[in-house]
Amino acid sequence: MTSAQPKVMLIDGHSMAYRAYYALPVDSFATATGQHTNAVFGFTSMLINILRDERPTHVAVAFDVSRSTFRTVEYQDYKATRSKSPDEFNGQVALICEVLDALNIPHLSLDGYEADDIIATLSRQADERGWENIIVTGDRDSFQLVDDNTTVLYPVRGVSELARMTPEAIEAKYGVGPQRYPELAALVGETSDNLPGVPGVGVKTAAKWLASFSGLENLLARADQVPGKAGASFREHIEDVRRNRHLNRLVNDLTLDLGLTDLELHGWDRTAVHQLFDALEFRVLRERLLEAFPDDDNVAEQSGFELAGERLAAGQLAGWLAEHAHGPLTGVDPSGRWGSGRGEITALALAGSDGTACWIDVADLDAPDEQALAHWLADPAYPKALHSAKGPMLAVWEQGWQLNGLVCDTELVAYLLRPDQRSYDLADLSIRYLKRELRVDSSGEGAVGQQTLDFGDSSDDDESQAAMLRARAVVDLSTTMTAELDSLGQLRLLNDLELPLQRILARMERTGIALDCEVLDQLYHEFDARVRSAEQAAWDLVGQQVNLGSPKQLQAVLFDQFDLPRTKKIKSGYTTDAEALEGLYARTGHPFLEHLLAHRDATKLRQAVEGLRKSVADDGRVHTTYLQTIAATGRLSSADPNLQNIPIRTEAGRRIRSAFCVGEGYEALMSADYSQIEMRVMADASGDEDLIEAFRSGVDFHTVTASKVFGVPADQVTGVQRASVKQMNYGLAYGLSAYGLSTRLGVSVAEARELMDDYFTTFGGVRDYLNDVVAQARRTGFTETLAGRRRYLPDLISSNRQRREMAERMALNAPIQGSAADIIKIAMIGLDTALTSSGLKSRVLLQIHDELVLEVGPGEREQVTELVREQMAGAANLMVPLDVSIGYGPTWLDAAH
Repeated sequence: MTSAQPKVMLIDGHSMAYRAYYALPVDSFATATGQHTNAVFGFTSMLINILRDERPTHVAVAFDVSRSTFRTVEYQDYKATRSKSPDEFNGQVALICEVLDALNIPHLSLDGYEADDIIATLSRQADERGWENIIVTGDRDSFQLVDDNTTVLYPVRGVSELARMTPEAIEAKYGVGPQRYPELAALVGETSDNLPGVPGVGVKTAAKWLASFSGLENLLARADQVPGKAGASFREHIEDVRRNRHLNRLVNDLTLDLGLTDLELHGWDRTAVHQLFDALEFRVLRERLLEAFPDDDNVAEQSGFELAGERLAAGQLAGWLAEHAHGPLTGVDPSGRWGSGRGEITALALAGSDGTACWIDVADLDAPDEQALAHWLADPAYPKALHSAKGPMLAVWEQGWQLNGLVCDTELVAYLLRPDQRSYDLADLSIRYLKRELRVDSSGEGAVGQQTLDFGDSSDDDESQAAMLRARAVVDLSTTMTAELDSLGQLRLLNDLELPLQRILARMERTGIALDCEVLDQLYHEFDARVRSAEQAAWDLVGQQVNLGSPKQLQAVLFDQFDLPRTKKIKSGYTTDAEALEGLYARTGHPFLEHLLAHRDATKLRQAVEGLRKSVADDGRVHTTYLQTIAATGRLSSADPNLQNIPIRTEAGRRIRSAFCVGEGYEALMSADYSQIEMRVMADASGDEDLIEAFRSGVDFHTVTASKVFGVPADQVTGVQRASVKQMNYGLAYGLSAYGLSTRLGVSVAEARELMDDYFTTFGGVRDYLNDVVAQARRTGFTETLAGRRRYLPDLISSNRQRREMAERMALNAPIQGSAADIIKIAMIGLDTALTSSGLKSRVLLQIHDELVLEVGPGEREQVTELVREQMAGAANLMVPLDVSIGYGPTWLDAAH
């Protein structure tokens, strides 16, 4: 952002924040903690754009302190018609200030004055020094500041399109120059400021008067000379005009804490930017920021990598491996394609700790090179590091090779260090942990290419250089990040849990699970018929065909045609989401809602089946992809297809599992599921004797806890009582509120609160544990699972109530759900080891929440059952024993228990 002539940019913070808020849909921008971010996102996006395009040397953002200023003292109705800020907007200005702090951009405010006055003061100072200055605002009062040295960037569409308001542009639009603009505004009024103008006088008339009388002062002095009805109206409202002109005059001589020299850009704090953008989930904006200012002198300069790299030809790899790939760690960066349990490696980059690197096209490998590479990859004596290793591991296997000696996956390490981050891009990690851009440091002697062979294809050269850089970054990141992980006592999670599990997941993905396509086809046609039937029944009631997936058309039918009670008010009318319509149906029992909900359910089932049909591979099996770095609690996620989304709460949904069947050469499927694992973890963590006794009694857990809460014998607990306490049992660990419980049970908030009080009176240990979890997390900044997995929750001390309360609910949930996730991971590792060491053919196919699905070899049922019980029940030593339910059958549905 250097420039020969200083250039100052002054931004009206509140004005642009409001523009950003209304430009972006509020429901589409929110963090996992529930904090709305549309205004922050839009403002930050705009800021990056104008910094990139205008390249100012000095920047400041001015904010209003409150609506109370000297103008409201003089005129109480000033801006009085402005509505209260939307709840979703509250808190976002504070976040914008955090963004500015991370970018080292000063922001100012002053009691009794508006942002416009601060900008006017700084703009005057810039003019006096002859500095060019750019003002960014949506307030037209700033037009009075425009001159040959000052330009206003005024939003035309949201905050993405800004018009350059120069003296010529203002005169062309309003018929007056910038100095006369506030006089024109005094005549026509300003609706947004609640400054009424002269009735019947518009911009053209006002501009004509100002030109004819040489300004407002002369116009006021000769008011009796203004002809016609407009003149009479002017004379009748002349005091309003005088007031307007007095109030719209900007103050330009304020005493501020900062002067122009304090506004110079000195570069932004990359660590602070990464931490804040992680919390706000601004991955795209971070990429744009890095792209916009990769080499800027005023941005904290990051060095690149010094690397001696070469592209190898046939016959050269074996020698390179012998010379360079036996050090303490080698970074590996494969290129190719992988996914759906399969993969292919097309090229490979290797980098040693000594800064040497090589790249080889797999097609160029001769027999000795391939043998040397296969030996090196398979030998655990050679430590290796990769980034996001599971996909490449599948591709290595597909090539007929093995991959052993993997001591670090930098993506997994980054996940353990910051589990709430949304992505773990290698270039981003390099900047954060190494303070280096993922580029060649051309100032060093070891730039990539010093031994590059010319293959006559520059795109190949670019590809090989990028791959060698990534391999080198992986080496350095492994050292730096694992050291940080070790300092936090988390290294065992990588070595003993996530890395071993990664190999198991890769094997599960490669194996897949068999699907009966005939059953899928039957289910698809059945669910499709249900969709059409429910749709026709709904149309018959309406009397015409309507799009049941259109919220706008549904609103017209529900609230206009059928005059049903209104649901929650939203921007586009009244919500038609599933929760709202289910509640509306429970209250009204309207037949249209019955058909609409049936249509939605059938549509979801049809979509689930259709997704499975498309996912069946040539081997007749579906190969999901397991994701280890998505859920901050440690739970695994499933994608392409998502097998965790297969419905199980309804009979129709459960029938989809009948299509999952045993494969050729195996006897049956086995399903093993933890029973109430999260409540068992809760009992152990809280040490509540009554809760522990409820498990040990051998009677249905929810019935026993209900009998204790309601003070009746277990055999007298009603279904309603059991259901109520079951909601409590599962909801408390997720921060269930009295309102949330009342919604689930269909009772008043007061009744729900009374039930919660009774529950906590009975289970005081649970109450104390939940309180202690939040209090301790607030002190330390994180929660921990039984295995020591951390989740960092900085919003626990946020001044924003919404963010703080969401973080409190996460603090309640993370140790319980995270411990359950750790337990099943431990069980999977133990079971895999046991099956392998026993020489059994049986294998684990799926992990779905707290359930494992195995394919059992002929005659191995009893032995596998014993191993499953032993490993799953023994995965954690709790005060309440882990209970494992096991089912067996030809399909997943038959194996249910």
